[in-house]
Amino acid sequence: MNLIPTIYRPPGAGPHPTILTLHGRGANAFDLLGLAPYLCGGNFLMICPQAPLETPIGPEAVGYAWYRASQGGVPDTDGMLESRRALQLFLDDCLKSYPIDPRRLAVLGFSQGGVIAYSLALTDPERFAGLAALSTWLPRELTPRLQISAAVEALPTLVHHGTQDPQIEVDRARDSVARLRELKVPLTFKEYEMGHEIRPRGLYDLSAWLEEKVRATGRSPLQA
Repeated sequence: MNLIPTIYRPPGAGPHPTILTLHGRGANAFDLLGLAPYLCGGNFLMICPQAPLETPIGPEAVGYAWYRASQGGVPDTDGMLESRRALQLFLDDCLKSYPIDPRRLAVLGFSQGGVIAYSLALTDPERFAGLAALSTWLPRELTPRLQISAAVEALPTLVHHGTQDPQIEVDRARDSVARLRELKVPLTFKEYEMGHEIRPRGLYDLSAWLEEKVRATGRSPLQA
Protein backbone atom coordinates (compact mmCIF):
# COMPACT_ATOMS: atom_id res chain seq x y z
CA MET A 1 0.00 0.00 0.00
CA ASN A 2 1.72 3.18 -1.21
CA LEU A 3 0.78 6.41 0.59
CA ILE A 4 1.47 9.59 -1.38
CA PRO A 5 2.26 12.57 0.90
CA THR A 6 2.39 16.32 0.68
CA ILE A 7 5.13 17.96 2.74
CA TYR A 8 5.61 21.31 4.44
CA ARG A 9 9.24 22.02 5.31
CA PRO A 10 10.13 24.75 7.80
CA PRO A 11 13.26 26.86 7.30
CA GLY A 12 16.60 25.36 8.26
CA ALA A 13 18.28 22.01 7.90
CA GLY A 14 16.62 20.34 10.87
CA PRO A 15 16.02 17.97 12.46
CA HIS A 16 12.57 19.49 12.92
CA PRO A 17 9.66 18.82 15.25
CA THR A 18 7.22 16.96 13.02
CA ILE A 19 3.49 16.28 12.71
CA LEU A 20 2.19 13.22 10.90
CA THR A 21 -1.17 14.63 9.77
CA LEU A 22 -4.09 12.41 8.73
CA HIS A 23 -7.00 13.88 6.78
CA GLY A 24 -10.65 12.94 7.01
CA ARG A 25 -12.83 10.83 4.72
CA GLY A 26 -13.36 12.31 1.28
CA ALA A 27 -10.39 14.68 1.50
CA ASN A 28 -6.85 14.29 0.15
CA ALA A 29 -3.20 14.89 1.03
CA PHE A 30 -3.55 18.66 0.53
CA ASP A 31 -6.51 19.08 2.87
CA LEU A 32 -4.68 19.87 6.13
CA LEU A 33 -1.36 21.03 4.70
CA GLY A 34 -2.53 24.65 4.88
CA LEU A 35 -2.51 24.47 8.69
CA ALA A 36 1.29 24.23 8.80
CA PRO A 37 2.19 27.95 8.71
CA TYR A 38 -0.25 28.65 11.56
CA LEU A 39 1.12 26.04 13.96
CA CYS A 40 3.95 27.27 16.18
CA GLY A 41 5.02 29.90 13.66
CA GLY A 42 5.47 27.33 10.90
CA ASN A 43 8.30 25.59 12.74
CA PHE A 44 6.92 22.05 12.40
CA LEU A 45 7.69 19.77 9.50
CA MET A 46 4.28 18.52 8.40
CA ILE A 47 3.82 15.23 6.54
CA CYS A 48 0.34 14.62 5.12
CA PRO A 49 -0.10 11.17 3.53
CA GLN A 50 -3.10 10.53 1.31
CA ALA A 51 -5.43 7.73 2.38
CA PRO A 52 -5.42 4.66 0.13
CA LEU A 53 -9.11 4.14 -0.71
CA GLU A 54 -10.86 6.17 -3.39
CA THR A 55 -14.32 7.30 -2.32
CA PRO A 56 -16.85 9.30 -4.40
CA ILE A 57 -17.72 12.76 -3.04
CA GLY A 58 -19.93 13.93 -5.88
CA PRO A 59 -21.06 13.08 -9.42
CA GLU A 60 -17.57 13.56 -10.86
CA ALA A 61 -15.33 14.02 -7.83
CA VAL A 62 -13.26 11.52 -5.87
CA GLY A 63 -11.74 11.81 -2.40
CA TYR A 64 -9.86 9.34 -0.26
CA ALA A 65 -10.59 7.31 2.86
CA TRP A 66 -8.62 5.33 5.43
CA TYR A 67 -11.30 2.62 5.70
CA ARG A 68 -14.74 1.91 4.31
CA ALA A 69 -17.73 3.75 5.75
CA SER A 70 -19.97 1.54 7.87
CA GLN A 71 -23.24 3.18 6.71
CA GLY A 72 -24.62 2.59 10.20
CA GLY A 73 -23.39 -1.01 10.39
CA VAL A 74 -20.39 -2.63 12.02
CA PRO A 75 -17.27 -0.42 11.76
CA ASP A 76 -14.56 -1.59 9.37
CA THR A 77 -11.99 -2.38 12.05
CA ASP A 78 -10.00 -4.56 9.63
CA GLY A 79 -9.64 -1.56 7.33
CA MET A 80 -8.60 0.63 10.24
CA LEU A 81 -5.89 -1.80 11.26
CA GLU A 82 -4.68 -2.22 7.67
CA SER A 83 -4.26 1.55 7.33
CA ARG A 84 -2.47 1.64 10.67
CA ARG A 85 0.03 -0.97 9.51
CA ALA A 86 0.60 0.91 6.25
CA LEU A 87 1.23 4.13 8.17
CA GLN A 88 3.70 2.44 10.50
CA LEU A 89 5.77 1.39 7.47
CA PHE A 90 5.28 4.81 5.88
CA LEU A 91 6.56 6.51 9.03
CA ASP A 92 9.61 4.22 9.12
CA ASP A 93 10.45 5.41 5.60
CA CYS A 94 9.82 9.06 6.50
CA LEU A 95 12.25 8.86 9.41
CA LYS A 96 14.93 7.80 6.92
CA SER A 97 14.02 10.35 4.25
CA TYR A 98 13.17 13.61 6.06
CA PRO A 99 14.90 15.68 8.76
CA ILE A 100 12.54 14.57 11.54
CA ASP A 101 13.38 14.98 15.20
CA PRO A 102 12.12 11.60 16.52
CA ARG A 103 11.87 13.01 20.05
CA ARG A 104 9.42 15.65 18.87
CA LEU A 105 7.12 13.66 16.61
CA ALA A 106 3.35 14.10 16.96
CA VAL A 107 0.41 12.53 15.16
CA LEU A 108 -2.70 14.57 14.34
CA GLY A 109 -5.90 13.25 12.83
CA PHE A 110 -9.14 14.91 11.77
CA SER A 111 -12.43 12.95 11.61
CA GLN A 112 -11.74 9.53 10.04
CA GLY A 113 -8.03 10.35 10.16
CA GLY A 114 -8.40 10.80 13.91
CA VAL A 115 -9.54 7.21 14.27
CA ILE A 116 -6.33 6.09 12.61
CA ALA A 117 -4.29 8.53 14.71
CA TYR A 118 -5.78 6.96 17.84
CA SER A 119 -4.89 3.47 16.59
CA LEU A 120 -1.31 4.50 15.80
CA ALA A 121 -0.56 6.36 19.02
CA LEU A 122 -2.32 4.04 21.46
CA THR A 123 -0.61 1.01 19.94
CA ASP A 124 2.87 2.59 19.93
CA PRO A 125 2.76 5.51 22.41
CA GLU A 126 6.52 5.59 22.94
CA ARG A 127 6.97 6.61 19.33
CA PHE A 128 5.05 9.87 19.69
CA ALA A 129 5.50 12.98 21.78
CA GLY A 130 1.83 13.86 21.39
CA LEU A 131 -1.53 12.88 19.89
CA ALA A 132 -4.10 15.39 18.63
CA ALA A 133 -7.58 14.05 17.81
CA LEU A 134 -9.85 16.60 16.13
CA SER A 135 -13.56 16.09 15.46
CA THR A 136 -13.22 12.32 15.81
CA TRP A 137 -13.80 9.41 18.17
CA LEU A 138 -12.26 6.15 19.35
CA PRO A 139 -14.56 3.33 18.18
CA ARG A 140 -15.48 0.88 20.96
CA GLU A 141 -15.12 -1.96 18.45
CA LEU A 142 -11.53 -0.97 17.71
CA THR A 143 -10.18 -0.66 21.25
CA PRO A 144 -10.10 -4.43 22.06
CA ARG A 145 -8.04 -5.01 18.92
CA LEU A 146 -5.30 -2.61 19.99
CA GLN A 147 -2.50 -3.75 22.26
CA ILE A 148 -2.56 -0.82 24.67
CA SER A 149 0.24 -0.72 27.24
CA ALA A 150 0.77 1.34 30.36
CA ALA A 151 3.02 3.60 28.27
CA VAL A 152 -0.10 5.54 27.21
CA GLU A 153 0.04 7.13 30.67
CA ALA A 154 2.91 9.27 29.33
CA LEU A 155 1.27 10.21 25.99
CA PRO A 156 0.11 13.86 25.94
CA THR A 157 -3.23 13.90 24.15
CA LEU A 158 -5.45 16.72 22.90
CA VAL A 159 -9.08 16.17 21.91
CA HIS A 160 -11.13 18.90 20.17
CA HIS A 161 -14.77 18.58 19.20
CA GLY A 162 -17.68 20.74 18.08
CA THR A 163 -20.84 20.69 20.17
CA GLN A 164 -22.87 21.05 16.96
CA ASP A 165 -21.02 18.48 14.88
CA PRO A 166 -23.63 16.86 12.58
CA GLN A 167 -21.33 14.07 11.36
CA ILE A 168 -19.74 12.81 14.59
CA GLU A 169 -21.90 13.69 17.59
CA VAL A 170 -20.06 15.27 20.51
CA ASP A 171 -21.28 12.47 22.80
CA ARG A 172 -19.06 10.07 20.87
CA ALA A 173 -16.06 12.24 21.63
CA ARG A 174 -17.09 12.48 25.29
CA ASP A 175 -17.38 8.69 25.49
CA SER A 176 -13.92 8.34 23.93
CA VAL A 177 -12.46 10.79 26.44
CA ALA A 178 -14.01 8.88 29.35
CA ARG A 179 -12.41 5.65 28.16
CA LEU A 180 -9.06 7.35 27.59
CA ARG A 181 -9.17 8.66 31.14
CA GLU A 182 -9.81 5.12 32.39
CA LEU A 183 -6.54 4.22 30.65
CA LYS A 184 -4.91 7.17 32.50
CA VAL A 185 -4.02 8.94 29.27
CA PRO A 186 -2.95 12.53 30.14
CA LEU A 187 -5.35 14.52 28.02
CA THR A 188 -6.85 17.92 27.41
CA PHE A 189 -10.43 17.97 26.13
CA LYS A 190 -11.92 21.10 24.59
CA GLU A 191 -15.38 21.62 23.13
CA TYR A 192 -16.22 24.47 20.76
CA GLU A 193 -19.45 25.97 19.47
CA MET A 194 -18.93 24.69 15.94
CA GLY A 195 -19.73 21.87 13.54
CA HIS A 196 -17.41 19.36 11.85
CA GLU A 197 -14.53 21.73 11.25
CA ILE A 198 -11.44 23.51 12.54
CA ARG A 199 -11.94 27.14 13.55
CA PRO A 200 -9.39 29.84 14.45
CA ARG A 201 -9.83 29.44 18.22
CA GLY A 202 -9.24 25.71 18.01
CA LEU A 203 -6.24 26.27 15.76
CA TYR A 204 -4.79 28.71 18.30
CA ASP A 205 -5.32 26.21 21.14
CA LEU A 206 -3.80 23.42 19.06
CA SER A 207 -0.73 25.53 18.31
CA ALA A 208 -0.26 26.41 21.99
CA TRP A 209 -0.58 22.74 22.98
CA LEU A 210 1.95 21.64 20.35
CA GLU A 211 4.36 24.30 21.53
CA GLU A 212 4.11 23.20 25.16
CA LYS A 213 3.84 19.43 24.84
CA VAL A 214 5.84 18.64 21.70
CA ARG A 215 8.10 21.41 20.41
CA ALA A 216 9.36 22.66 23.76
CA THR A 217 9.45 19.32 25.54
CA GLY A 218 9.27 16.23 23.36
CA ARG A 219 10.20 12.85 24.79
CA SER A 220 13.06 12.20 27.18
CA PRO A 221 16.23 10.49 25.89
CA LEU A 222 15.13 7.30 27.64
CA GLN A 223 11.98 7.22 25.49
CA ALA A 224 13.68 8.04 22.20
